[in-house]
Amino acid sequence: MLGVLLVGLLGCLLVSWFAYEWLPMGAFFLWPLLGLTLLRFRPLSVLTGATVVAVLVAYVHNGGQMRRLGVVDVIVGGLAIGIMLWQSSRQRSGLPVGLSEAVLAKLRDRLQQQGRVPVLPSGWRCQSAMIAAAGTGYAGDFLVADLRDGHVLEVVLVDVCGKGTAVGPQALQFAGALGGLIGALPPERLMRAANAFLMRQHSDDTFSTAVHLLVDLADGSYRVTSAGHPPALRWQAAKEEWVIDNARGTALGVVEKPQFHASSGVLDPGDALMFYTDGVIERRRSDIDAGIAWLRGVAERDVLSHGFDGAPGRILARVDDGDDDRAVLILSRCPAAALV
Repeated sequence: MLGVLLVGLLGCLLVSWFAYEWLPMGAFFLWPLLGLTLLRFRPLSVLTGATVVAVLVAYVHNGGQMRRLGVVDVIVGGLAIGIMLWQSSRQRSGLPVGLSEAVLAKLRDRLQQQGRVPVLPSGWRCQSAMIAAAGTGYAGDFLVADLRDGHVLEVVLVDVCGKGTAVGPQALQFAGALGGLIGALPPERLMRAANAFLMRQHSDDTFSTAVHLLVDLADGSYRVTSAGHPPALRWQAAKEEWVIDNARGTALGVVEKPQFHASSGVLDPGDALMFYTDGVIERRRSDIDAGIAWLRGVAERDVLSHGFDGAPGRILARVDDGDDDRAVLILSRCPAAALV
């Protein structure tokens, strides 16, 4: 690739040599600009050096016939080359900018793919919506799901310490670990194994909150195991209100032996469970209880007005823009009348 770009640069020099009026001086900098997306730092350094030489040769050869380069032109050209080299030197992956973007996009797609809930049996609906703090597809909030025997649904919603692109690799690594554990261990043992995984990272920034849901879709029985996560909400269709679930626990990656207090129940037709991350309810000027009360009110009005279809996205749209990732997951059981 370096050879191809050098040939292109040589072509510019030849055109300038024989027909300088056909080629503006700025055309020489097209090749380093392309090199920034295609080359690593050392080849790019060679290309930028060759570009400087080509510009000087063209200027000296054309002499007075070429428009004189002013001080501003020299400063702008030098700054452009300096910015290109600086940007390339910051690519710690060792990949060119273009390939780095492709790799990051692949990681993002894999993280999002792991969070897809399998198609559920008739009478059940699971929906989720997530927004990254930086507006990108990389977030510290993710979910892992598994459906076994056609009726046993297992979902883990996780909020990794940090937000946005900075926590993307850590979230992907943790999602991979949970993907290997889900379905292989019962809920509490899975949480303890996940805690042990984070403790082995030996970092102060590896703790996470998580909530685990295990549901038998045949009869609606469920079990919620929380690890420092905001409390789940249960929609009681008979009362038309969201009730706070009592599952509690220690965040993962904090202590060697976390404590978990699970909750259980049965989802009747028309009932639902809602899980969310702290970015949905936390506000700088109010406590978490006020945030939960706000969420209950917003979600109640939304469900009564529009039903559960699309509710996670509508709820997130009501959340004030903040500096934290946000996610909402709702598992709902269709009313008996809707199945007739």
